[in-house]
Amino acid sequence: MRLSLHFALIAGLAGAFACGGAAAQNWPTKPIRLVVPFSAGGANDLMARAAAEGASKALGQPIVVDNKPGAGATLGADVVAKSAPDGYTFLVSAAGVISNSMIKKNMPYKDSDLVPVAMIGLAPSVVLVPADAPYKDLKEFIAASKAGPGFHWATAGTGSTPHFVEGVLQTKYGAKLDVVPYKSGSESITAVLGKQVEATSEASIVALPYLKGGKLKALADTWTTRISAYPELSTATEQGFPELRIAHWAGVHAPHGTPDAILERMSAAVDAAMKTPAIAERLKGLGIEPVGGTRASFVKFVDAERARLGAVVKATGMKDE
Repeated sequence: MRLSLHFALIAGLAGAFACGGAAAQNWPTKPIRLVVPFSAGGANDLMARAAAEGASKALGQPIVVDNKPGAGATLGADVVAKSAPDGYTFLVSAAGVISNSMIKKNMPYKDSDLVPVAMIGLAPSVVLVPADAPYKDLKEFIAASKAGPGFHWATAGTGSTPHFVEGVLQTKYGAKLDVVPYKSGSESITAVLGKQVEATSEASIVALPYLKGGKLKALADTWTTRISAYPELSTATEQGFPELRIAHWAGVHAPHGTPDAILERMSAAVDAAMKTPAIAERLKGLGIEPVGGTRASFVKFVDAERARLGAVVKATGMKDE
């Protein structure tokens, strides 16, 4: 009796694996949901929609973008973390997926509940000051901050990309900066325009209209390459500040347990989307750099980002009160 039960159990497990394998092989057979944990119209949303457009053509199924902003992007991430790992719900991830657990006291999900799938693209962060500010580059800005009582630096809240830029400028290069937290990047920009603060940083897609209109001055692009739509701006690395490597990036994560075969196909579809000339050129024109790549390359990027951002959190004592 026990032997027959043993064989029945083995047969049952084999059948389950076979069904799972067949489901992965036939995937997708219905529309896919792409959860964006930010409001519509921002850099991450635009990258998500570009990826959805191209990937849906590669996969032969519609990809529906579902905006679920709130709680520093944890609301949308939690939805995906608790979704069935069947390949029909994915998250458009950003740096917060990595850093939130480092700075927040309570998290509704574990980091391990989400797995990296694909890199979409990134919008380099740009250090911004008033158009008539006396410093022409990052070196002069840092020196000026040290010479007096320091500068006020606007952020979009604890753990936001501008907060990490400020953290690197202080801990790595000795800039004297006092953080002024606002509710959003648009409020930070308004504060710089009104000279309530001396500086902030913001995604290239947001910054470019102000720069091209002469309303703000850019001191540096904080990623490793120049912005395709604004190549005259040098990178922080070129200016001698290689530790300042911060971007507003977007990728794709999936619920833990999603079959590898599905993850690989989704990764390949996103990569194909980013290599589609019309999509790539449209993103570049907005100030977004399409990236794509393999799933393995995105896993490597996420691991490196986790180590780098973790070091900034530790050095600054960054905590979400």
